[in-house]
Amino acid sequence: MTLIKSISGIRGTIGGKTGDNLTPLDTVKFAAAYGTWLKNNSTNKNLKVAVGRDARISGKMIQELTMNTLTGLGIDVIDLGLSTTPTVEVAVPLENADGGIILTASHNPKQWNALKLLNSKGEFLDGEAGALILEIAESENFDFAEVDDLGTITVIDDYIDRHIEEVLKLKLVDADKVSSAKFKVAVDAVNSTGGIAIPALLNRMGVEVIELYCEPNGHFPHNPEPLKEHLTDICDLMKKEKADLGIVVDPDVDRLAFIDENGEMFGEEYTLVACADYVLSKTPGNTVSNLSSSRALKDITEKHNGEYNASAVGEVNVVQLMKDSNAIIGGEGNGGIIYPEAHYGRDSLVGTALFLTYLAEKKESVSSIRASYPSYYMSKNKIQLTPDLDVDGVLKAVEKRHASEEISNVDGVKIDFPENWVHLRKSNTEPIIRIYTEAKSQQEADELAQKMISEIEQIIA
Repeated sequence: MTLIKSISGIRGTIGGKTGDNLTPLDTVKFAAAYGTWLKNNSTNKNLKVAVGRDARISGKMIQELTMNTLTGLGIDVIDLGLSTTPTVEVAVPLENADGGIILTASHNPKQWNALKLLNSKGEFLDGEAGALILEIAESENFDFAEVDDLGTITVIDDYIDRHIEEVLKLKLVDADKVSSAKFKVAVDAVNSTGGIAIPALLNRMGVEVIELYCEPNGHFPHNPEPLKEHLTDICDLMKKEKADLGIVVDPDVDRLAFIDENGEMFGEEYTLVACADYVLSKTPGNTVSNLSSSRALKDITEKHNGEYNASAVGEVNVVQLMKDSNAIIGGEGNGGIIYPEAHYGRDSLVGTALFLTYLAEKKESVSSIRASYPSYYMSKNKIQLTPDLDVDGVLKAVEKRHASEEISNVDGVKIDFPENWVHLRKSNTEPIIRIYTEAKSQQEADELAQKMISEIEQIIA
């Protein structure tokens, strides 16, 4: 059982002992710390926070604890109920809220949950704010409201529909063109809130929808991380139903993966590449992804005469570099699309609408679009950490071994070899070292990963 406190929020497993897991007491303490931070950093005396959750079994309990803690601080709450991460991000500015909380552990299994924290723009908090909230939580220096000053809870239960309306308003989204193409699309939403949002969006765009695991009951039928090895059911369904496209989202709907008409993975890394190709073809500009993302985005950006930049891993880092470089689209190689015309957050609804419009315009199959992009292959591995392991020391030792290569230590250690690369970093959400490699063949990527794992094991030994 685990509790992970970081500048991006608090994440843990349900049950167990306080301080070791995400118990009700830990939830209240962290929600109180966030509410206290808002009160300390706002001139607004009538604070308001939007709160939504994915469909996890623990979600309702965690949401009630969070909302009632905020009202206990004198903060009003907008209860969005079952929602998605991008929906809450959209709701915060539309409701003139001072912040937002999304109750989701993203791609983690069902025993996990988390509080993800937003600012008044509906964007994730920066490191400075996150560190302050951790300090407040540690000190437990909370000042709760007196009875006449308690906050209120207002329920708004149609925000996914409002979010869809905002997506359909985007200039590069053409629902009529998509409807005319008469697409048949299969959706695997891992029995979370994507099962509400994605089919509803597709229906609005005139698409025939085949639903798989779209009941938002929190009982994940497979590992919720949208990787090839977890998606055999929808790949088989694609072939059986002769569908044009498969769409897979994670439990909070900020990661998006496609499957082609042959039941083959489009490649999570290529979700952003394809959407960027479409956006850049209409509105040339710059792009950003993180250091663990494919080189293919750089290739596509330069094809459209734009500039590509790489940030440290983490959505807040990608967003900041997008703002600094005036990027018109960006995101993360895990299938996260950030399109500032909508908002500065990973959004699978936006990515779905852009890709379907592109698909309708190209009048090609999904597999032929994928074949048009440079082929890179990634291997994603991890090493479990022990409490006594000096991870920074391990990474420095790896860096020293490869000092003659092009190295970035903006976030962990990334070694760029002439034909491939490896990125080693501590995870922000799990007690692991992530090992990402990319090469021009899967075998080469896998071999490079195993070589780096062996190196690390030698260093640890």
